[in-house]
Amino acid sequence: MIFTVALTEAGPGGIEQILSLIVPLALMFGLMYLLLIRPQRKKEKKLREQIDAMVVGDQVITIGGIVGKIVNIKDDEITISTSVANTLVTFKKSSINTVVKPVSE
Repeated sequence: MIFTVALTEAGPGGIEQILSLIVPLALMFGLMYLLLIRPQRKKEKKLREQIDAMVVGDQVITIGGIVGKIVNIKDDEITISTSVANTLVTFKKSSINTVVKPVSE
């Protein structure tokens, strides 16, 4: 009985109540997009462009932290020389974290 009385006293919800719930949620999702999603997409696009522009002689850093100089690029794989002993290691392009272009004089 008490519950039904409370519902009838509240009356029907108007458009104002619906908007007061939806607008803050929309603002929160918009802010989250601007602060989190958009910068991450820009960073991924920049890395993709760097990987596509790699040439033999560039220095790369892999996701695992291995640093080396590119000696061969073939399709989806690159081969890098990683040390003074010229150890050659082959990686997928997707495992590259950073591309460092050599400084030209």
